[in-house]
Amino acid sequence: MGRVLPRNFGHMAYRVDDIYALCEKLQANGVTINHPPWDGHMAFIKTPDGISIELLQKGDALPVREPWASMENVGSW
Repeated sequence: MGRVLPRNFGHMAYRVDDIYALCEKLQANGVTINHPPWDGHMAFIKTPDGISIELLQKGDALPVREPWASMENVGSW
């Protein structure tokens, strides 16, 4: 049986000015968005060493926007 990696809760979390813009920038630079910001409020990515990082929209959630609303989770987060 393979090694089971923890999901790292407690994880790191960052509040961001524009969750969609940050996710677009990260994705354009090769970062996998493991849990897309479907709701305009929260997303998850992972560091290369497997640590989960939660991204949270500052203030109120942004209006739901495509393509994020239709994206599925990728891997674990």
